Amino acid sequence: MPLSPFVDAYDQLIVDLDGCVYVGDEPTPGAVEALGELRAAGKRTAFVTNDPRHSGEDYVQKLWGLGIQASLADVVTVGGAVQHLLAETRTGGTAFVIGTAAMWRHVTDAGLKVVNGSDLATRAEVVLVAGTDELTYDDLRSAVLALRNGADFLATSRDPTYPMADGLWPGTGAILAAVETGSGRAAQIVGKPEPQLFLTALERLGEGRTLAVGDRLDADVGAASAAGLDAALVLTGGTTAEEAEAAEGPRPVRVAETLAKLLTT
Repeated sequence: MPLSPFVDAYDQLIVDLDGCVYVGDEPTPGAVEALGELRAAGKRTAFVTNDPRHSGEDYVQKLWGLGIQASLADVVTVGGAVQHLLAETRTGGTAFVIGTAAMWRHVTDAGLKVVNGSDLATRAEVVLVAGTDELTYDDLRSAVLALRNGADFLATSRDPTYPMADGLWPGTGAILAAVETGSGRAAQIVGKPEPQLFLTALERLGEGRTLAVGDRLDADVGAASAAGLDAALVLTGGTTAEEAEAAEGPRPVRVAETLAKLLTT
């Protein structure tokens, strides 16, 4: 199963995880074998994700469980990008976080005090909205009040959904919409379609002709364009062939049914 001539023309790839390498807990068809061929051909590979619910270590463990060899240096997460930004610009402050325990750790490791559940929640200096499977009205209320009191406003993405085996589940953008509506404020986005995740991946990969691969026009193709990279789109996530054809913004240089077909056909 040799690499396709299209992919072989690139030195290295930046590959999105959710909806591209896997959907839920299952790899997309042929992805494990195709990524093995990519590595065997000497192509450098980095994985990126806009999903803020898990740590980098969690993603490495998941990839190994699927049969894909990866190290922590191979995975660039939006949580890591948030931690870097906060450590550079807001360390020593207080934060109210809508997100999972993994995101709380990123914020704490950046040098901020998470004030959820305390009297300081509505006076937090930063409100961060990230994806989570657990959301309460009290979370929304505290975040909105803190923002109306002048807090800085960050979010990991505007992704409205993420792909799972039984369909598209509400993503960070669905939660963010409620907070933005209630506060009358717009968040600064840290993840895709901002280019920082891809730029970080490029720092780790080094020099070379680079192809970004993802499953969303807005997030993946948009971020690749912002980073000055070619982008390919696969149709195993949240985008249909018709939507790809009708795209009016940045367009992919190649559309494929699956990651495996992109890499080996």
